[in-house]
Amino acid sequence: MSTTRASIVLSSERVFDRRGFAATGMDQLTQEAGVSSRTLYKHLGSKDGLVAAVLSARAERFFAAFDVRGVDALFSTLAAWTVSEGARGCLFLRALAETGGDVPGVVTAVADYRDRLVALVRRAVVDDLDREDELLAEQVLVLFEGAVSAASYRGGDALVAARAAATALVRLAG
Repeated sequence: MSTTRASIVLSSERVFDRRGFAATGMDQLTQEAGVSSRTLYKHLGSKDGLVAAVLSARAERFFAAFDVRGVDALFSTLAAWTVSEGARGCLFLRALAETGGDVPGVVTAVADYRDRLVALVRRAVVDDLDREDELLAEQVLVLFEGAVSAASYRGGDALVAARAAATALVRLAG
């Protein structure tokens, strides 16, 4: 990714995360990135292309941060991520909702994120149990996603509660 493109994507991620996708105009994005509209369109094609690129870049940063072993580490890392990135809910689900679910690049980016998140949670469960447990993985996934959402209005308490519930479920399954 070129430096200009990467800079546009990173600054746009910050704007979208704080202001939303539908409410953010291209003028705000170009101003925040410090580039002309022509430069933004040259590098990303359209607002939909920009949203898809933002989601792909966010996923890469997210999963790089979540190189963890075990369910407890998964939730510990989520707490650290929330401190550094803020607690505004899931950017991927917000993008899907705000774009109406009919923008192919956004749908693909969200599906890729979801697949990777499911794999991450399954791997964390296997790390703890030394075996697969699909039901437990689904339960941990729901707790993880619920914590992401609830942290936006309950703060760190939601993360603490989800972590405690997830680790208790792992102990019971072990």
